[in-house]
Amino acid sequence: MLAKRIIPCLDVDHGRVKKGVNFVNLTDVGDPVEIAAAYEKQGADELVFLDITATNEKRKAIVDTIEQVASQVFMPLTVGGGIHTIDDMQRLLKAGADKVAVNSAAVNDPNLITAGAEKFGAQCIVLAIDTKWDPATNRYVVYTNGGRKATDLDAIKWAQEGVAKGAGELLVTSMDKDGTKSGFDLKLYQALGNAVSVPIIASGGCGRLQHFTDVFEETNVDAALAASVFHFGELTISDVKQELRANGVTVR
Repeated sequence: MLAKRIIPCLDVDHGRVKKGVNFVNLTDVGDPVEIAAAYEKQGADELVFLDITATNEKRKAIVDTIEQVASQVFMPLTVGGGIHTIDDMQRLLKAGADKVAVNSAAVNDPNLITAGAEKFGAQCIVLAIDTKWDPATNRYVVYTNGGRKATDLDAIKWAQEGVAKGAGELLVTSMDKDGTKSGFDLKLYQALGNAVSVPIIASGGCGRLQHFTDVFEETNVDAALAASVFHFGELTISDVKQELRANGVTVR
């Protein structure tokens, strides 16, 4: 059985790490290079780095920050935000990213996923999906532009299409759960796990140790991502791994 991964996420806005609740009310957390180095010491398996305002402000992702982080840490780095073209992907991979995450640009042009997978390999292309439950239509709806813009896409169907287009991994954030610390959206990840066969990173809602155990026991996701609980020192990566091992979950 493959070891489950624990992944801290750095939401970066103009070179600073920020964190909010349900994608709004952002608070400054600190310097991305320092925070990344601290997570590596704690034993993080990977780091996800999202430039959360790049797409909305029509900026390019911050290559210089990635270069600084990549020179300090040696764990795999996934970078998203402001990626619109193959050239954008190339710049980030050259700067030290191991994988690139596409969200809004992939919704606008799904062939970007295929082009990226063909050029860099599917393992480098992560499809990031921000989604919210819509009771009116009884489905999970995809949002773009940092969670600001609703689309008419069904998240489960979009995940399947993204994988068919060449995405090697999915990073799926429940906007309903984001920053609430009420636990991962298990129903969402169960549905995704039944729909696709690529690795899935669960994101949004982690508040305590039990939530990590729940998501790995109740769904077949490959990784759990969290931000607030790690940034504010409520949990450490080693706390999480210790708890998971005690509950029979294989971790690195």
